[in-house]
Amino acid sequence: MRPWKLLDSTSVAGEAHDMKLYQRGDEYSIKTGYSELMNSRMHSSEDVLAELGCKNIRHKTDAHVLIGGLGMGFTLAETLKHTHKQANITVAELVPAVVEWNQSHLAELAGNPLQDKRVSVFQGDVAQLIRENNDTFDTILLDVDNGPEGLTRQENGALYSRNGLKAAKKALKPKGIFAVWSAFPEPRFTKRLKQAGFQTSEIPCRAHGKKGSKHMIWLGVNA
Repeated sequence: MRPWKLLDSTSVAGEAHDMKLYQRGDEYSIKTGYSELMNSRMHSSEDVLAELGCKNIRHKTDAHVLIGGLGMGFTLAETLKHTHKQANITVAELVPAVVEWNQSHLAELAGNPLQDKRVSVFQGDVAQLIRENNDTFDTILLDVDNGPEGLTRQENGALYSRNGLKAAKKALKPKGIFAVWSAFPEPRFTKRLKQAGFQTSEIPCRAHGKKGSKHMIWLGVNA
């Protein structure tokens, strides 16, 4: 088996371990410490996140989608497939190096989605954009951590708190969709979504087609 090759690394504010990008043949991996955050061969659940989150706005010319977390670009690429050619898509990415990797090492993986004219990148915390906007987004897609408890980055926990969910609801247009990706189910988060006023559904899916780890997607409609 081929060994992994380290392509680049970057420090992340407030984190003990650097974030590192690895390559092995045509496979890429992003890790912090011993934890793998994402792998280029396992993105089916991210595709489902975008498809379901954009299901009601596919033909809407003035649709505005906010994506929290660029990752390897797969969620963004799938969002582009399910939105109109005149839609507006904002990607919030906290780590500048991740944007740079998507413009270089990872660019071809998802078909260079950052080059699409519909896309703008905000290098910062998606929570800031959510707080600063009211009645703005048709869809908010969150894939910024391993789950709704902010396990990878403690500050992310605020996104999934009661106040964070209230802010997301205000940022959405009526009937807008708040879609959240997770590596595991979390009944307490389902309860919080309902308490915040979202019409909530849970969609289990697999990491790689019909195989791989079981992931969870929440869809919350701004009723």
